[in-house]
Amino acid sequence: MSKLSFGLWGDRVKSRLASLDVKAFGRVGVLLGGRSGEREISLMSGNGVLQALISKGVDAYAFDPGLRNPTELVAEKFDRIFISLHGRYGEDGTIQGLLDLLELPYTGSGVLASALAIDKIVTKQVWISNGLSTPEFEELTADSDWNAVANHLGLPLIVKPAHEGSSLGLTKVKSVEELPAAYQLAAGLDKKVIAETCIVGDELTCPLVGQDLSAEALPVIKIIPPQANYDFHNKYFSDETQYLCPTGLAPEVNQRVQELALAAYRALGCRTWGRADVMLDQKTGKPYLLEMNTSPGMTSHSLVPMAAKAAGVEYADLVLWLLSQTLQEKEGTTA
Repeated sequence: MSKLSFGLWGDRVKSRLASLDVKAFGRVGVLLGGRSGEREISLMSGNGVLQALISKGVDAYAFDPGLRNPTELVAEKFDRIFISLHGRYGEDGTIQGLLDLLELPYTGSGVLASALAIDKIVTKQVWISNGLSTPEFEELTADSDWNAVANHLGLPLIVKPAHEGSSLGLTKVKSVEELPAAYQLAAGLDKKVIAETCIVGDELTCPLVGQDLSAEALPVIKIIPPQANYDFHNKYFSDETQYLCPTGLAPEVNQRVQELALAAYRALGCRTWGRADVMLDQKTGKPYLLEMNTSPGMTSHSLVPMAAKAAGVEYADLVLWLLSQTLQEKEGTTA
């Protein structure tokens, strides 16, 4: 993979959009809001996407499956869908399955990849089977031996729900005594709870676009949150969190992260776009995969637009290009 591949992607996006007739999209539904714990963020993402599409002349409308029955999509007579839902019932394969049944083209990954990526435990199992580095982990239950968990994973460790995003229900556990409360917090949001080794080092993220062999990585972003705490508030509402793109890391380190993220994306069978969250071990310099987002955020603080901009593609053009992939899918080709 060329270190300059993202520059080439930016050029291809511009070329694709220059010859694009927005009338080809027809009537477009932007799915936003939804029913997950990330509803607030989805509304922010979706409204940004909606305004971008309208600004480009697309006949686009909001549709909130958290307030309306998704079967009402039929009555809306949409020709294609831009998915701006995050978390369960939007990023987990359920809405993707419905759209497949309705024969409505949509942005993002299909049913299988979405279902795999939403489950952090299954995701890790897929990555491990492909020889990709990810922190040691185990599934927790109310009957877990907390001392054994700490001995296996070491301290500090991370406890989080297996099916939530945006750091919801996440706890950095520094002692065995903190484990029961951390488990209860996560279990209050999800039936499956995961604990994993805490990798200390640089927090990175790498957006990805395309699918199969044509998939490629965009520029890596380094995240520096206040007090090294990248929680829900610091992700979406804090102006104190710093984002470095370029990262300031050595070029070979960035490329190593890109290659790992790309392999993770392909292993799950993702398409259109995604974002891999990665930790860079400060002791060894080895990157470790944390999770894959198949419906990344598109808010003012979001990371895919940031990486796209570094590759020469502005927000509205990114949105339009993502939607254009539904045309490619229908034609049976990729761009």
